[in-house]
Amino acid sequence: MNLTLKIWRQRNNADKGGFKEYKVTEVSKDMSFLEMLDVLNESLTEKGEDPVHFDHDCREGICGMCSLYINGKPHGPLQTTTCQLHMRSFNDGETITIEPWRAKAFPVMKDLVVDRSAFDRIIQAGGYISVNTGGVPDANEIPIPKTVADKAMDAAQCIGCGACVAACKNASAMLFTSAKISQLALLPQGQVERKTRAEKMVAQMDAEGFGACTNTGACEAECPKGISITNIARMNREYFTAVVSSENL
Repeated sequence: MNLTLKIWRQRNNADKGGFKEYKVTEVSKDMSFLEMLDVLNESLTEKGEDPVHFDHDCREGICGMCSLYINGKPHGPLQTTTCQLHMRSFNDGETITIEPWRAKAFPVMKDLVVDRSAFDRIIQAGGYISVNTGGVPDANEIPIPKTVADKAMDAAQCIGCGACVAACKNASAMLFTSAKISQLALLPQGQVERKTRAEKMVAQMDAEGFGACTNTGACEAECPKGISITNIARMNREYFTAVVSSENL
């Protein structure tokens, strides 16, 4: 396959940045999208040019590091992570436009790399269990209905890639935050800090500059792990219950 790539290049956060066009030839349809970029970077390095910077780590669809906006969609044409997207999804001679995530809370560091530490700070605000809940044997002895366990596990599938933010017209992080709240709120171990968790995580989400949710559902449609927006409804219930409880103290 021979392809034309329009790639966003930006030296740093202060740089204005812009698109630059590259040609890649003899691309195998069995390559992953990131492998195709590796080929491009090898060519640029051989020419003495600065390679295209992009995030990646496990390349197995688990870590959430890869974060490319491909032809106007987070992670590209399929509902999967960029690293699991293969070149067979594109046509010979096609022009592919590659951009970083676009959000105020995700500033561009260089080229296609964005700073997603805002997600880390949301987790640090309350996405954990700090009370003593015993060891693994103790946890295994706590009966949890399978339907509840399944919902918690579904929420825990979130890999924090940020596709939900990139897909949302408001750059909202509600799907991410709600998944992290839900995975703990549904389980017995998460009950002790349940009220303060929702309040603190939502407050941090707002402080990071993410937009509000307007229920368009783009986040769920683009999420590579299929996180449901029912988690947003659960987060809203958790939050308002916590606020009302605080006001009645």
